[in-house]
Amino acid sequence: MDNVTTVNAFAALAQTTRLDAFRLLVTHEPDGLPAGEIARLLGVPHNTMSTHLATLQRADLITAERQSRSIVYRASLDSLRQVVTFLLKDCCAGHPDLCAPLIADLVPCCTPKEKGHA
Repeated sequence: MDNVTTVNAFAALAQTTRLDAFRLLVTHEPDGLPAGEIARLLGVPHNTMSTHLATLQRADLITAERQSRSIVYRASLDSLRQVVTFLLKDCCAGHPDLCAPLIADLVPCCTPKEKGHA
């Protein structure tokens, strides 16, 4: 990860529809969503959504896979992890206790869900 890659990721997310699309895809991991469904859920015309999805894909924040007649998009959680790690790598100049509240805020939303027994 480097400055250019990180800036490209932030530039792609620096637009409301793209940010909404990325956040929507994150909530639909690991299955992803077809492009048409993303457009419908966000109330965006299909051709406009295609342009936004292409921007996110060029920034390596999402992936696309053709499934029959649809293209299914997924959030690239690994890319997101790399961007966040790059930003926090030198967190607080060697004083990790200063970053503890930031990391603690991430833990409740990211704990694995237990699967029920059948």
